Amino acid sequence: MVNLITAAESKNVFQQVIDAAIPIGQYQLHWLELIGVLIGIASAWLGMRRLVWAWPVGIVANVMLFFVYIGATFGADQRVPLFGQASRQVFFIVTSIYGWWRWSQVRRLNHAGDASAPAITPRWATARERTAVIAFWLLGTVLVHQAFTWLWSLSPNPFWTPQWWFFWCDAWIFVGSIVATYAMARGWNEFWLAWIGVDLVGVPLGFATGYVPTAVMYIFYGLFVIYGFTQWVKASRSEKPDVEPNLAGAVAG
Repeated sequence: MVNLITAAESKNVFQQVIDAAIPIGQYQLHWLELIGVLIGIASAWLGMRRLVWAWPVGIVANVMLFFVYIGATFGADQRVPLFGQASRQVFFIVTSIYGWWRWSQVRRLNHAGDASAPAITPRWATARERTAVIAFWLLGTVLVHQAFTWLWSLSPNPFWTPQWWFFWCDAWIFVGSIVATYAMARGWNEFWLAWIGVDLVGVPLGFATGYVPTAVMYIFYGLFVIYGFTQWVKASRSEKPDVEPNLAGAVAG
């Protein structure tokens, strides 16, 4: 029988929940991270199906993974804290509330009479939208890298010294995740491509910092994203474009 590895008896219940793990060889598979990753995968599948439930399910995963990535700051985890990964969970929650609202509105305007219909019809972003997103990603990565470096200088970990590339990777993933989630809320096909850009950095970073379930999740996402991208492109070609919520009044008039 597999024994659970928990934190020392001096830790409180909150810390023990974060640190509870299953030993697999020399690696500790943390329960909270594993469950959060699985719920995140379920949210991605719902998103591919264009179901509104993708957003609230994703919020549950975001809350769990926030505490996973920042657990060391609570004295509940011995791994390297990933401030970028933790911070993006907060943004995911905010964006998910927006996406939840927007997909619900679009579905109500365009598919109210069909209970089995997806919430939205995807589309390609315009050239102007793409340019703005790319510029935001590149400039945002530079600014966030500086912010993470500054935060680290305020309270460095004496047991771990980050390599020069660490904060660049964390910043790239953080800003790229913002781009991908916002693009998904807008119903753009490009959101899948943005996730590929995040995955290319997230996989090696996850293995390098000991977050193996997260790294495996990125690998799975990479394969899943390719399939999801093809499904959204097909839908954008075959389905009638949606009426946008902010245009509903003009159309009705």
